[in-house]
Amino acid sequence: MKKKVYLTLQNGDSFQGYRFGAEGEITGELVFSTGMVGYMETLTDPANYGQIVVQTFPLIGNYGAIRKDAESERAWASAYVVREICEEPSNFRSEGKLEDYLKEQGVIGVYGVDTRELTKILREKGAMNARVSSKPLTEEEIEKLSACSTEHAVQTVAPKAQKTHGERSAAYTVALWNFGVKNSTVNNLVAQGLYVIDMPASSTAEDILATGADGVVLAGGAGDPAENGAIVAEVKKLLGKKPVFGMEYGHAFVALALGAKTAKQKYGHRGGNQPVKCLDCGRVYITSQNHGYEVVKETVKEGTVNFVNVNDGSCEGIDYPERNAFTVQFAPEACDLGNVENPLYKKFFALMKKEKENA
Repeated sequence: MKKKVYLTLQNGDSFQGYRFGAEGEITGELVFSTGMVGYMETLTDPANYGQIVVQTFPLIGNYGAIRKDAESERAWASAYVVREICEEPSNFRSEGKLEDYLKEQGVIGVYGVDTRELTKILREKGAMNARVSSKPLTEEEIEKLSACSTEHAVQTVAPKAQKTHGERSAAYTVALWNFGVKNSTVNNLVAQGLYVIDMPASSTAEDILATGADGVVLAGGAGDPAENGAIVAEVKKLLGKKPVFGMEYGHAFVALALGAKTAKQKYGHRGGNQPVKCLDCGRVYITSQNHGYEVVKETVKEGTVNFVNVNDGSCEGIDYPERNAFTVQFAPEACDLGNVENPLYKKFFALMKKEKENA
């Protein structure tokens, strides 16, 4: 039997839908993701910690739950809102229904909602808090929604122990400063022929340098990057001592360490179809992103903005030649062009090679 559920936004808008997945009620930041596929990746992306994710593509669950596609060991989204849920998935890799996976992971699902209307509200008025509840909220309860916030996100999603990935005999070793990295990021680093020393977010610059790595990758993250003052301070100590490649929240942490500011975006960049232009070569890449904050271009005091978002002109990448570092807001595998060498990894390899030659 269908169970009614209500999704109420902090601006007072309310949508009635039906439950699937886990039972319960929850409050979180309501955001939308534009991916046509990849719901397993979306649910398990650490960047979605504390968020109620609206999927803009109307039919979800048609290929079932596929654990090998997960970006981490658990689902991080607080709740998942879709237009229509497929109850009979069909795919040779399917391991069961998405609904059963959500129940197992404790993620509340809502279906039967006009996700097109929801997305229009978020685009026009911006991301906002919302609550999934069994009953309509009172005016007093709605007024309290805006006060809810997600704190200590990086500390929550980031791993606590050091690990290694790849072959020790690799030509280059990198220290991955892990702020809540996706599995695909680690796999991509290994695919580049790197030996990866996976370091916890709580590491210090001294810890990172003690690995003896040829270069450092800063990646992953969730929440408000400016909340992580201790991490930013350690990143500042590291810059200039080893080649650094920052991606996703690593991009923000390096910028903050060098005096720039970050700001909350109106509705963020979430999905696998974000167009980013390289100002050096003029090429536009279609990138995968999942974040709600940007580095404010006008506050960049050191370095040169080298990538911008085509849709809104926001900063997507910065070069810091004097610091032997560069950063991008998106996943670097977006720059793979068939048989053409990935320009971002090519750049990182060149920095590490130069560092070795000058050692």
